[in-house]
Order: sequence, then C-alpha cells, then structure tokens
Amino acid sequence: MQHPCMTCGACCTQYRVAFHWMESDEVTPGGVPHQLTEVLDPHRLCMQGTHSAPVRCVALDAQIGVYSRCTIHPNRPSVCREVDASWEYGKPSAQCEKARIAYGLDPLTPADWRWRDAAGNDDNHPDDNGSPQAPIAA
Repeated sequence: MQHPCMTCGACCTQYRVAFHWMESDEVTPGGVPHQLTEVLDPHRLCMQGTHSAPVRCVALDAQIGVYSRCTIHPNRPSVCREVDASWEYGKPSAQCEKARIAYGLDPLTPADWRWRDAAGNDDNHPDDNGSPQAPIAA
C-alpha cells in the first residue's frame, strides 16, 4: 500500500495556492520555482493554475483518483505543506475531504493509514520536513 495522496491529487485542483513572495527561489535558495508562479498582490504569489477556476496547480502531475505527484514536492510552498490528508495525523481534514468528495472519492478514514503501522512508520520516523509524525488514531 502507498500513501493515499499518491493516488489522489484532488486538493491541488480545488484551492488557490497563495504564499508570501519570500518563498520564491528568486529570493530564497531552494524555494518555490518562480517561473511556476504568478503575482497575486504586492505581498503574495500563487502557483500558476490556481488563481481562478478551473483550478489545477501547474506543478501537479496526476490523473485524480489514479495517480498523483507534485513535480516540485521538495520545493512546494508552505501552504501545501500545511494541508494534511484526513486522519494522517489522527484527525480529519476538511480541506482533504472537500477535495476528495468533489471527485467522487470517499473521504479517508483512520483505516487508510494502517499500512503505515505495519511498515514501522511511527513517530520515530520524521516526515520530509524533519518533523516527527503525530501518532495515528486507532
């Protein structure tokens, strides 16, 4: 079993991805690739494809519900890092559920994360940001 986000991607087609211009790689080495952004206002950029409907982030490589990947995952904006999949860290996520439902996908449940327990991925294994993972609710 793999991470549920790897077969979803719905959130990347439902929300504007806006963030402070300082997150751009023009200013911050390793930041969000500036060529994939557009100016939202004097203080914020947004990912191309997320400013207005229909929303689809330019960095998304996906067939929603089948496969999904962020082509800039290590350099994605902070707002993307802050959207958790439902029950990944022991609680539901309204953003995740709304996006999945928009595509006719079932909301995630705690059972969708049991594979991680079996794989030995627990709070002693940091996520890609070096932060410990929260315990998974039973």
